Amino acid sequence: MSALAVEHQPPSGDDWDSVVRLWEGMDVPKGCKVEIIEGIVTVAPPPVNDHNLIAELVQSRLYAAIPSDWGVFQTLNVEVPSHSGLYIPDLAVVPRSEVPRGESFAPAGVAKLVVEVTSRSTAVNDRVAKLKGYAAAGVPLYLLIDPHATGSPTIHLYGEPNDGKYRVLYAGKFGEAVHLPDPFDLTLDTFSFPRP
Repeated sequence: MSALAVEHQPPSGDDWDSVVRLWEGMDVPKGCKVEIIEGIVTVAPPPVNDHNLIAELVQSRLYAAIPSDWGVFQTLNVEVPSHSGLYIPDLAVVPRSEVPRGESFAPAGVAKLVVEVTSRSTAVNDRVAKLKGYAAAGVPLYLLIDPHATGSPTIHLYGEPNDGKYRVLYAGKFGEAVHLPDPFDLTLDTFSFPRP
């Protein structure tokens, strides 16, 4: 199953509010991920277990490196209206005090780190649209774990957002260690990441 596009016009202003209302009101099969990518409401099937195992391995390591008042969220909806986006990163590290209570989403800029693990159906969105959106929102670090990269699985760490663009801080392959800079100061060993 691949992602399903529901809305086709990139929204702005009142149109953005309409797309968000559409997103909020959707009746979606259990486990599917519904996001707004460049103004298009997309529905992606549940990820395969290898995807979940990678996310869990990263999440368990992150808890050892973050302050006690921060959380590692798996289903936090983050909004990037400047790029007509409402994303659900696989992991988002956010101070708990920055998560709006009683709301459906948080501004993406409150995240200190977002992690996306690509799936076959959503890899292009993670590599292109979300890369631009997270940079535009000023998310300090974006870790892209790409088991579906051409040739062999890769990992990219992006940081230092400036003028809507990231600088590549690290590019490597599964099996290598990637260092997350301050405030994490954490080295992730990717050797145990499952490969497709």
